[in-house]
Amino acid sequence: MNKDYPKEIILKAILGPTNTGKTFYAMDRMLSHKTGMIGFPLRLLARENYDKAVERVGKNNVALVTGEEKIIPCNPKFYCCTVEAMPIEKQVSFLCVDEIQLASDPERGYVFTDRLLNARGTEETIFLGSEVIKNIIRMMLPNCKIETRPRLSTLSYLGVKKITRLKERSGIVTFSIPEIYRIAELVRSQKGGAAVVM
Repeated sequence: MNKDYPKEIILKAILGPTNTGKTFYAMDRMLSHKTGMIGFPLRLLARENYDKAVERVGKNNVALVTGEEKIIPCNPKFYCCTVEAMPIEKQVSFLCVDEIQLASDPERGYVFTDRLLNARGTEETIFLGSEVIKNIIRMMLPNCKIETRPRLSTLSYLGVKKITRLKERSGIVTFSIPEIYRIAELVRSQKGGAAVVM
């Protein structure tokens, strides 16, 4: 065994609602290792965290791998990817999969399930997600240490409001794709920006 590896390989799940610091923690852990890879559920999240990693460790040390975009320097130490695009044949000391509860998704679940069962870092593996997956992880990976995190901020429902009266960083829920784009365009014109997540 390489003397640089810890005596025990870490296998951990960090579960909790959105905005509990899970991704920040995982990125910090990855960048503290010699090599690492993290899989995100969305291309935009992979891109955002790639940019943050580049700021910390430099452009030559970080790769971005998604279905639409590939930025791969000669010898990257770290990979920010979408879960489907993770080059899991590469051996890295740290590996993380975000939103692991998507293993239950009818369309994409098989990829997240495969990562849960087979993707590992040589020193540390972390799965991030919602507590809804806790019992499945306990059953499938009995040696996985599970941590839960409380929400760091308060979510509140303001009721029906005019778009022009929404506070910054508000979330709007709709139940049809045309309505999402109509509202997003209205928010962009009134507030200057909007992100659409489906």
